[in-house]
Amino acid sequence: MAIVLDGKSLTIEKLVRIARFNEKVELAPEALERIKACRAMLEKKIAAREVMYGINTGIGEFSEVVLSDEQVEQFQKYLIYNHAAGIGEPAPIEYVRAAMAGRINVHANGRSGVRPEITLTLIEMLNKGVTPVVCQKGSVGASGDLAPMSQIALLLLGEGEAFYQGQRLPGKAAMERAGIKIPGLKARDGLATINGSNLLTAMSALHLYDMDRWLRQAEIAAAMSLEALLANLKPYDERLHKVRGFDGAVRSARAIRQCLQGSDLYSGKIKQRVQDAYSMRSTPQVIGAARDAIRYARTQVEIELNGVGDNPVFFVEDELTLTGANFQGTPVALPMDMAGAAVTMVSVMSERRMNRLNNPALSAGLPPFLTKGAGMFSGLMLSQYTADSLIVEQRILSVPAAIQSIPAAADQEDFVSMGMNTAIKNAQILDNAYGILGIEFMAAAQALDFRQHQFGRGVQTAKKIIRKYVPYLDEDRPLYPDHTKMKALVKSGEILEAVESEVGSLR
Repeated sequence: MAIVLDGKSLTIEKLVRIARFNEKVELAPEALERIKACRAMLEKKIAAREVMYGINTGIGEFSEVVLSDEQVEQFQKYLIYNHAAGIGEPAPIEYVRAAMAGRINVHANGRSGVRPEITLTLIEMLNKGVTPVVCQKGSVGASGDLAPMSQIALLLLGEGEAFYQGQRLPGKAAMERAGIKIPGLKARDGLATINGSNLLTAMSALHLYDMDRWLRQAEIAAAMSLEALLANLKPYDERLHKVRGFDGAVRSARAIRQCLQGSDLYSGKIKQRVQDAYSMRSTPQVIGAARDAIRYARTQVEIELNGVGDNPVFFVEDELTLTGANFQGTPVALPMDMAGAAVTMVSVMSERRMNRLNNPALSAGLPPFLTKGAGMFSGLMLSQYTADSLIVEQRILSVPAAIQSIPAAADQEDFVSMGMNTAIKNAQILDNAYGILGIEFMAAAQALDFRQHQFGRGVQTAKKIIRKYVPYLDEDRPLYPDHTKMKALVKSGEILEAVESEVGSLR
């Protein structure tokens, strides 16, 4: 069944289905009526020669320049030409599809003044698999993602480039092969297609979906390491976290205990220390804080997905045009900076537990570096090096981008969000996080092979999946294939799905 875009009910999960799994989309009938009514009002105002930004005026520093009737018709084309000024490699197809869906949903509110043909063409492009080639770099995240969104708009002129059926083609050829009529751009159409932070929001939505899945796997990995380290499980009692009151910590403690149910450690059959190190007993507080950060970012991103990120904004009910800055990316960039830092924080704790598994002074009787042949063999010593190198990258990338504004456009645009930088670095942070967590999973599975007690059901399930891809390290071997396989395994979510099938949802 197609996902209906109505301007108010687009969720991150729906966007993932559109962008990543190519689900069809439809425009809600009432949304189409809103778009038509708004366009009729706009054309009435154009005919009356009411001065409106970006329609019959220039943009940015040229906003005081009023255009002639002849220039109004040509202006949108040149607007798209000069804003299609990105650089570098194309963004992944799923990012661009998500941005297109987000822009359609903005139009669905009926406050953008766009012609219905533009919105319907974008829908047809999504449904027929025509994805514009969009340079990922070039947006400063204010006045919208102008450079990347302009490469989408080029297709509406029959220009630019597109991916279609596995080929990179000239835009006109892709549209023709897909049987999509090129609508052209008339007054307002170009700016109504590009004037919002749609690509950075789309990327952020997909990242949040993946971050949530990664955090739940971080709890599974923590449970495995705690099992191997013979941890005291009192710090995971929900009552402890409920009296403090942070929802993320309550949920994290519950998830970890779910994974450990059925364990001799859980039932108290194994003697435990009175109190463990912070990297063991603080896990619910730390992953819980990350859960709360992700939840807040999710709220902000879904508001943006269903809001009117545009300029100007039209109010049909009042026959009013208001110019403002609803394109400003900061409401998404700031919480997403925090989300990226949260993933880095949890990665640091993952590495600290891996360190305890390796260190014979801290591992509750495990062999040094998880090898039986210490001295001849080095076991997982170098795996920690790899995790550490990835964490240093994450720390560098966790510097906030939202405070990095550089003025542009002769200081007309003198504060910008740099939200695209946030989105780009979050993708890198998350990519490293898959590798770091994969290494903890690998170390925990190795450590559990030295333990003889009964493991928790979730822990057993996770270990079984890991052993499908990475065998027990009996003798030293090159570890880069194992690291790479584990990174891919974490990214795939196979461990998460298997464990949740066994013990229930870890949300």
